[in-house]
Amino acid sequence: MKRRFSQSPLGLYFGYMRIIMAGQMQYKGWLLLPLPSLIYVITDPLDALLMLDRFGAVGEWTAARILLIYGMALLSFGLSELLGRGFDMFPHSIRDGAFDRVLLRPRSTFLQSLTLSFSITRLSRVSGGLILVMLTLAAQSVRMTLPRLLVLLGALAGGVMTYVGLFIINSVISFFTISPIELNIFTNGSYQVAKAPPKYLPQGLRRTFTFIFPLFMFAYYPASTICGWGEPGWMGCLALPVCGAFFALTLLLWRFGVRHYRSTGS
Repeated sequence: MKRRFSQSPLGLYFGYMRIIMAGQMQYKGWLLLPLPSLIYVITDPLDALLMLDRFGAVGEWTAARILLIYGMALLSFGLSELLGRGFDMFPHSIRDGAFDRVLLRPRSTFLQSLTLSFSITRLSRVSGGLILVMLTLAAQSVRMTLPRLLVLLGALAGGVMTYVGLFIINSVISFFTISPIELNIFTNGSYQVAKAPPKYLPQGLRRTFTFIFPLFMFAYYPASTICGWGEPGWMGCLALPVCGAFFALTLLLWRFGVRHYRSTGS
């Protein structure tokens, strides 16, 4: 039974991650690796905090509300980088021909590409986002019941699928362009957008981050459902199905890209 599980896709994934992490931890100073990223994570929301401290809340939008949405987006992005960073690095394997070796192995091309890269430094965004979510929920005196916890976990799972799906889209594009296309507005830029109250954003930007890249579906609406900000409660429960559909679409795009792959040589 143990051997059968180790050969499953999930077992192989964690096996790959364990090997890569063990290699990085061979260096005596590995604990210092996440430090620069952690400093950035801590200082990044200071601009919003300083603005709100100087001018006060924007209507009903307090620092705790804004930073909860930001924290949920940051935590989702950190988890997606931690678990699916391989697709973010994938375009390089197209350019140098390394994907040819992936195709020769008797394992899923998706699984192998997912595990191309793993970095301990990504733990800084995960820990920073988690602490921020916990602090902002406490600041709003939110009692975490089981339904609220399920909404939060569903939102985080949806956020991870959305960001990994975006990495996959970038990988699929590289099948045809050989080099990656920067999509920072939807990765690092997305959780910067989360620092602005959604109702005060331009309509085009708000629609983009709701219907094209569903940031508000896995950050704003679930936060509203958990904290009771006045949005329909059922909207916060849509994160998992909506983001799951987005992820499923990117998997179809991945298969399309693999079928149309043309080797660049090595």
